[in-house]
Amino acid sequence: MLNLLTLTGFVYGPLDERLSIKEALEKNLKKPVPHHVNFSFCLGGMTFFLFLVQAFTGVLLLMYYRATTAEAYKSVVHITNNVPFGWLFRDIHHWASNLMIVTVFLHMLRVFFYGAYKPPRDFNWVTGVVLLTLTLTFGFTGYLLPWNQVSYWATTVGTEVPSAMPIFGNLLKILIRGGADVTQVTLTRFFAIHVAILPPVISAVLGMHFIMIRKQGISGPL
Repeated sequence: MLNLLTLTGFVYGPLDERLSIKEALEKNLKKPVPHHVNFSFCLGGMTFFLFLVQAFTGVLLLMYYRATTAEAYKSVVHITNNVPFGWLFRDIHHWASNLMIVTVFLHMLRVFFYGAYKPPRDFNWVTGVVLLTLTLTFGFTGYLLPWNQVSYWATTVGTEVPSAMPIFGNLLKILIRGGADVTQVTLTRFFAIHVAILPPVISAVLGMHFIMIRKQGISGPL
């Protein structure tokens, strides 16, 4: 009866008798770690943890944020000043996004200097580059959402860069902005990419990344 009233008791009691959860956890978690593994091998895991933090805090912020040019900045001020712990979750979301970019860069540097991008891990290196690109896109699209002077002009300059490309540059800039200038269409487009398109895409690529790591194991020493 006590086992049914506690989560661990239920998982390791009646549920374990039917699904052998304890045996499966021991098989997957109790694996010997090679002697050459050091702190730098944890950077990928730290990046994933920060991604989970971003997802959790992002959902909380989404409950109060309004993606219109008239209300975006006001909603951010409301979150910061009036919503209980809103300032805390917004700051965590902000700093975790910056830390995530740092850890993913350091993780890729570690992989590069250890030569872990070579076959048979070359395809996993490609998925890592895709994840880096998606992480930077997360940061770029999220930067506009507060709709203040800094985010507006940073986005204006950032979206102006593709126009320097020959032939299709100007078309690409208009495609990103949704018009000639940074407007409500741009904010809506960036918001949709940030909260609806990127999360499932990065989750799918992360799944591929983890499956290949699981299959190929930890790379060797220098």
